[in-house]
Amino acid sequence: MFKTRAAGLSLALVLAAGAAFAQVGTNRPDPVPGARPATAEHIKIHGQALEGNLEGDAVDRDAIVILPPSYTSEPSRRYPVVYALHGYSIGAEQWSGEIRVPQTVEGAFAKGAKEMIVVLPDAKTRNNGSMYSNSVTTGNFEDYVSRDVVAYMDSHYRTIPNREARGLVGHSMGGYGATRIGMKHPEIFGSLYIMSPCCLSPRTAAQFKPEDQAALEAVKTPADSDKLPFILRAQLASAAAWASPTSAGGRRIPGCRIV
Repeated sequence: MFKTRAAGLSLALVLAAGAAFAQVGTNRPDPVPGARPATAEHIKIHGQALEGNLEGDAVDRDAIVILPPSYTSEPSRRYPVVYALHGYSIGAEQWSGEIRVPQTVEGAFAKGAKEMIVVLPDAKTRNNGSMYSNSVTTGNFEDYVSRDVVAYMDSHYRTIPNREARGLVGHSMGGYGATRIGMKHPEIFGSLYIMSPCCLSPRTAAQFKPEDQAALEAVKTPADSDKLPFILRAQLASAAAWASPTSAGGRRIPGCRIV
């Protein structure tokens, strides 16, 4: 178990370097000479936990699976898995470019990290992010990652199907997601690595500026929300992820409207 955690930490540090470099616009890590090639598979994972979401977001979600160099040549070998969660406003595909996988993963293996499978699930929604939370509005993304994605990987790939061999890493919104999901589901994930998580600082409620409130009230269609500035669109995403349209008894609150 220690080796698995140490390997996950080594790989997470490489991913963190890629994410940090992308944020400040500096050079990304160079390829490691002699690194053996990994295989990147672009797949769809059905989200039973996302069925019936009120935003109408896809329940068959994109995911990128990075298979280690030995995966094909050692058909009886099983591997630990690291699940890597992207941040707000991007999806798995864009994040894979920012952190340059599989190149950084190949480099980590070449520098001694234990071979493993790396999975980048996608949680970009109508308002650009799910907060990796369970919501009647956006769907149950916490359950999607912890149940649907893990179950799919365990049934379709040669994983080691226990918590000691599963790691969860995330950046920004993904850092919050890794914190939330990892702490709530320790029976599934045995290792966590959190990078610059959002949404964890306590804060008091603040009044919207009149112009911001007017801009939010003017949103009537998805196209309207697409035109909002980053921070206001993030407000809609947070409201969709965390505000319930029902009362504690499961009845719809009179006058509650979902945009």
